[in-house]
Amino acid sequence: MSFVDDIAALLDAGGDEARVHEGARTAMARLVSRDDWLPDEMAKPHPQYYQQYLLYADPQDRFSVVSFVWGPGQKTPVHDHTVWGVIGMLRGAERCAPFRREGERLVPAGDEVLLQPGHVEMVSPRIGDIHRVSNAFDDRVSISIHCYGANIGKVKRHVFDPQTGAAREFVSGYANA
Repeated sequence: MSFVDDIAALLDAGGDEARVHEGARTAMARLVSRDDWLPDEMAKPHPQYYQQYLLYADPQDRFSVVSFVWGPGQKTPVHDHTVWGVIGMLRGAERCAPFRREGERLVPAGDEVLLQPGHVEMVSPRIGDIHRVSNAFDDRVSISIHCYGANIGKVKRHVFDPQTGAAREFVSGYANA
C-alpha cells in the first residue's frame, strides 16, 4: 500500500485527530525511511526561497502531500497551519522553533527541534501549529515531506510578527503547477 493509500484509508475510517496523527506518523516514518523515490523535479531548490512542491492532492481536498526544499540557510517566517500535519525529514536537516499565543503575543513554546533523516513531527491547532522552520545547513539543500489535513496550498493561514504577535493572512500555493 502506498503512503497516499494509507492516509486515504485512515480518513475513510474516521476517528479523532489523535488516531489519524498516529497512523499518519507510522506511514510517514515508512515513507522517509528510504530516499530513492522523490523525483528530481520535486527536489529543486530556489536560490532565494524555500520551495513547496505539491506531490499529491486528494480529490476531495481532505489531505495533501508536499515536498519542502530548503536551499542553504533558508527559513520560513513564523506561521501557522490551521489543520493537522505530519512532517518527515527525508534529506539534510531542519530546525523547528515552536511558538504559542499568550493573549496577543507570541512566546517560545519549548526548545527548538532538530529533524534529521527519518524523524517525524506533527502539528495541529490542538497540539501546536505555530513555528518557524529553517534549513539546519548553510551549505547544502535539505528536504522534508509534509502531509496536511487539507490541500495546504489553498488554506488561509497566518504569518506572525514574532515581536508583536500581529498576524497577516496568506495562502501558500505551490512552486509547481
